[in-house]
Amino acid sequence: MKLNAIHHVAIICSDYQKSKHFYHEILGLAIIAETYRAARNSYKLDLAINDHSQIELFSFPNPPKRPSRPEAQGLRHLAFEVDNVQQTKLELESKGIEVEDIRVDELTGKAFTFFQDPDALPLEIYQK
Repeated sequence: MKLNAIHHVAIICSDYQKSKHFYHEILGLAIIAETYRAARNSYKLDLAINDHSQIELFSFPNPPKRPSRPEAQGLRHLAFEVDNVQQTKLELESKGIEVEDIRVDELTGKAFTFFQDPDALPLEIYQK
């Protein structure tokens, strides 16, 4: 077996319009498709990260909250590779997003930092 790449990451949000604005307008991800599924009272928004990876943003009525962060069992965080962590941090902050101080990965020597989506999902930007 050979796994080629991560195709998508699925995220369930609590406020669809707020999360759609964050991922599309703030982070600049392109909308591939937006579907309303009446039987589930749910939206599914497909967002392109690049030519190969996507985020699937879902809304469901009354989704359970994440048990704790960031050390809860399951997905710890979602990391985005960027060309320049410092510049990306400044761009996010200029859009009103609170971003942690930049740190350096002791194993790779590369810069990284964290911020949150509207549901406090931990997101990371990591130096290319």
